[in-house]
Amino acid sequence: MALKCGIIGVANVGKSTLFNCMSSTKVETSSFAFTSNKSNMGVVNVPDPRLNYLEKFQPTEKIVPATVEIVDIPGLARGASHGEGVGNKFLSDIRNTDALIHVVRCFDDDQLPHIDGSVNPVRDMETINLELQVKDLESVEKKMERQAKIAKSGEKDAKRGVEVLQRYKDHLEDFQNVRTLDVSDSDRKFVEDLGLLTDKPVMYVCNVEDEAATAGNSYVDQVKAYLDEEEAGILVLAARLESEIAELESEEDRREFLEDAGLEEPGVSKLIRSAYSMLNLVSFFTVGPKEIRAWTIRRGALAPEAAGAIHSDLQRGFIRAEVMKYEDFITLGSEQACKDKGKLAVEGKNYMVEEADILHIRFNV
Repeated sequence: MALKCGIIGVANVGKSTLFNCMSSTKVETSSFAFTSNKSNMGVVNVPDPRLNYLEKFQPTEKIVPATVEIVDIPGLARGASHGEGVGNKFLSDIRNTDALIHVVRCFDDDQLPHIDGSVNPVRDMETINLELQVKDLESVEKKMERQAKIAKSGEKDAKRGVEVLQRYKDHLEDFQNVRTLDVSDSDRKFVEDLGLLTDKPVMYVCNVEDEAATAGNSYVDQVKAYLDEEEAGILVLAARLESEIAELESEEDRREFLEDAGLEEPGVSKLIRSAYSMLNLVSFFTVGPKEIRAWTIRRGALAPEAAGAIHSDLQRGFIRAEVMKYEDFITLGSEQACKDKGKLAVEGKNYMVEEADILHIRFNV
């Protein structure tokens, strides 16, 4: 699925370092602000130990994980919404993403100067939020003008549109993000075409020094206090430490490195899974001797849509889906055992595929 998660933040917070840890596409990192003049995109494998566990019961030629697209967007600065720094281009890049990873600098380093002269994570978050809010306000006001002209002709829907847009305008002018505004689904239709930046789901990554990777630090405490009412996802990791882990080729070396750092797994793995979940995606599996594969669908997708994720012909000629639950499969040990125990269900077009379902699609074209 062509869903993208954008990495945002002010300059010199570790966005590109994290991107390099996650993606096989490598980008330049520097202690200078605005080193890059373009966004970079990479396709990232979603870590899923269930795939390797399935191979214990079904030997296979290859394992194919689910993927998610990550976009590294260069640092924003005050005035970006008016063309300052990297300017409007990267705000447009943000608009083309489906969710955001907001990286916040939570470490001191004299060798890596902060663009504003001092480390202050709350100020940095407010800087980014303000630039996105200003751009959203501009979009809302333009549409209000259009709706107001239509409303003059007596169009009731347009009148309602003006009222709803006024609520969005007031909320943004109060320095609030759109995602915190309580709006009914029926009223959301008036802004759906705007792709509002502050309406996107967001998780915050506190980039800390190596020593704070497990327990955090006072900067992290400031971030948590600031986001207390937003109920946002917060992840603490050390980008420099993660980059060292990513450079190790041996699984044994990585495991030993993690143990020394007091970590159970790379923080980047948690980040990728969180991004995947934030995009409202789930994985289902196909299992066979040729490959074991994780496929990506939107949460709530029906069986024909899942079939279409594999191939359009399967959706077009969908007859039924044979479904095993992951836990049943690994407990009983095989597809035949699931059949014998009545744990293989035959489902039709209205079946909602669940996380970790193992599917076999029957079709006829």
